[in-house]
This record gives sequence, C-alpha cells and structure tokens, in this order.
Amino acid sequence: MATVTRENIGNLTDKLTVNLSKEDYLKNFETSLKKYAKTANIPGFRKGMVPAGLVKKMYGQSVFTDEVLRTVETQLNEYLTKEKLEIFAQPLPLDSDARALDMNNPMDYAFAFEIGLKPSYTINTNFNVTRYKINVTNEMLNDEIDRLQRRFGKMTEPATVTDDETMLNVTFTEVDKEGNMVENGINKPNSVLVKYFAPAFRANLLGKKLEDVIDVHLATAFEDKELDVILSDLGLDKNIAGVADKNFKLTITKIGLVEKAAINNELFIAAYPNKEIKTEEEFNNAVKEDIEAYFTQQSNNQIHDQIYHQLLDNTSIDFPEAFLKRWIQTNSETPKTIEEAEQEFPSFKNSLKWTLITSQLSEENKIEVLPEDLRNFAKQQLFQYMGNQLGILDEQQQWIEDYADKMMKDKKFVEDSYHRISTEKLFNILAQKVNATEESISAEDFASKLHHHHH
Repeated sequence: MATVTRENIGNLTDKLTVNLSKEDYLKNFETSLKKYAKTANIPGFRKGMVPAGLVKKMYGQSVFTDEVLRTVETQLNEYLTKEKLEIFAQPLPLDSDARALDMNNPMDYAFAFEIGLKPSYTINTNFNVTRYKINVTNEMLNDEIDRLQRRFGKMTEPATVTDDETMLNVTFTEVDKEGNMVENGINKPNSVLVKYFAPAFRANLLGKKLEDVIDVHLATAFEDKELDVILSDLGLDKNIAGVADKNFKLTITKIGLVEKAAINNELFIAAYPNKEIKTEEEFNNAVKEDIEAYFTQQSNNQIHDQIYHQLLDNTSIDFPEAFLKRWIQTNSETPKTIEEAEQEFPSFKNSLKWTLITSQLSEENKIEVLPEDLRNFAKQQLFQYMGNQLGILDEQQQWIEDYADKMMKDKKFVEDSYHRISTEKLFNILAQKVNATEESISAEDFASKLHHHHH
C-alpha cells in the first residue's frame, strides 16, 4: 500500500516521499494496456485484434511509466489535501530517489518532492496616513477654462504665426553647417506647437508665414523632453553622441490656430451637456468642482500609495527562499541559471509578499467581485474611450450592453478586471479604517509626493 512520509529539510521547506509497492500500480498498468490494445491502430492488424505481446512491446514502457507517475501524482495530491498543507506553487521533484522505470522489472519505488510551506504572519492596519487637500487656485481655474475654450474652439489658418499655441505643419530638411542639403539626409514632415520650441528660439517663429524657411540647430531649438520627442520623430537615436548637433531647414507648410470659444451658452452646453448652466458664475463653479473632484481622486490614490508602503514595509513575512529560487529556475519557458534566479528573487519576493497580504486582508474584509461589478467596469472603460461623452446618452442602450457581454467572455479582461476591482475595493475599505490626518497642500507640493505604485 502506498505511503507518504514527510521530513523537514530547511526553512519552511519539507520533503515528501511517495512510496509505491508493485501492487499500487501494476493492476492499473495491465488494465491500461488492455484498453490500449483495443484501440491501437497498427498497420496489418484489425482494430482490437493486435496481439497483446506486440502492443506491450511497442507501447508498454510508455504506458507503464505513465501509470506509475499517475499513481504518484494521485497519492501526492491526496496527501496534500488530507493534511491541508498550505504550500507555494507545486511540489518540485527531487532527483535523489529517482530510479529507472522498467516494465520488465516492476518493483517498489520511492519518489521524493520538495515543498515550500506558506508562513504564518500578522498584519497591522492600525497606522497613520495623511489625507492631502489640494488648494484650487484662481490660476488653476483660469488655466482649465482656457483649456476648455481651446478644446471647443474652432481651428483657423492665420496668415502668420501669432502665439505659442500656434500649430505648425513643417518639413525638416537636413543640411550641413553651411546650410547645404545633405545628400541622402533626413527629409521628413512633422507637426509641432510653437510652445514646444525652446523659449529663446520662439522669437524666430513669430510673424512667419507659409513657405517661410527657418534655420534650426536641434540642440538650440528644443530642450529636454521636447528634444527627445523630435529626435524620435526624425528617426534619430538620442543616445548617440552629437546627434542633437544636426542642422535642418524648417519649411512651414501649414499654420493652424484654435480660435478660443467664447464663454457663452454654446460653450456651457458643449463642456457640460448633462448640466443646466446658465451663467458664467455657474460655469466657473462647475469647472472648479471638476478640478476638486480630480484632486480628491488623486488624494485618494495617494492614500492608497501610503497604505501600500505601510503594509509592505511593516509586515514581516518569512519565506522558503531556497525553494522559491529553485522554483524560479525550473518554472519558466526556458530554464534559468542560479544567477538569474538570484537576480529576479527580490522583486519576485516583494510581489509574492504583497499577494499574501492582500489575500489575507481580502478574506478578512470579505471582499467580493460580482458579475455586475465586472459589467460596470467594462462600461466605464468604454465611456473613457469615448471621452466620457456617453453620459449624454442612455447608458442602457443595447449596443453598450452588447459590448459588456462581449467583454465578459474575454478571459484576460475578466481576470485583469477582477484583480483591479478587488484591489480597489480593499483599498477603499482600508482607507476608512486607518487613522487619517488632513493637511492642506499646494498642487506643486502634492505632485512631489506622488509615487508610481503597483498593487
């Protein structure tokens, strides 16, 4: 009769040995062989009439091996279930007791496996966070109103370049330092706002008209981020020394400028189709509410970030590190070296730690993601893709429901959305439980506190 023995071989690491006698697998092997003989398709023999000896000679060893390993797997899984062992991943086979399987010499076998045990740990959610209240200034309000005026304004084609918001369609033609065209050099059209040029260079553009040509030295005409974008647009590698020293002739092929929408009823309706705004004061209040709502969401995200770091940094969890590194080595499309596993382990461990923390807290707080949550999430994504303009429509329109139905059949969408929704629900609950102190702060100071976080 098969038995499973267990012994500790390291920190949170045990060895399970499955011991099989011949009686545990031999009968099933013979039964499987007979079934195989009935279905084997061998040229020269009618189906089901193949001599047993020939079937055994041709397929017996593979059937024997499959049956022994199947029996081992069954015994191992039954033991893990019976003992209620909480383990990481799957048991890893050990080579120490491996023996050649020979159908002509059936014997007792012992198969050893290494398991990594999940640790016990406690999570403290009694900590302090800061809830930042961002001050909305008149400058922020005016900037947002200006943005809305431009968004809902009309595109015009003025005769000359008038201000920093002017959009230029241009052609970059590569020249040498003397202004001569470079043979087989770059000749490429592009679009760029005047404000993307370096402040000191913009004066060279103001007053220019169609077909005018401006001499451009890339490193002088653009700064930092804008220079990187232009280099990329021109197919140049920013990492190559001296690449920004190239010279170009810039030919203006089109001048575009958005004529800002007037602050009147037409703009009120365009910007806020779901609100009845009659006056400029009501419009300003609506814009301010939007800015405040945006910063409230950003503040909530920042609280989530604080919670994330508090939990991750202050929760002590022990791990079967040797087992997990071996698991990293063996459980990938291509086997990894010890050095590669060592290099990956810190981030892997952090991710695993966070998974354990959220799993326990989700269970304690009874976090549930219902099918309706997934459907609503799919619709919200659709609204965002459409620029949130679907709010003016009936959200129960059939095509929207059909879209949600389609996404519910997408396995990847469901898995990703389930994770995001459950995490968001958990953070919202934890944000209500932690001790939050409110602090007023400027938008600039708040921006410096933002972190990019994964959870």
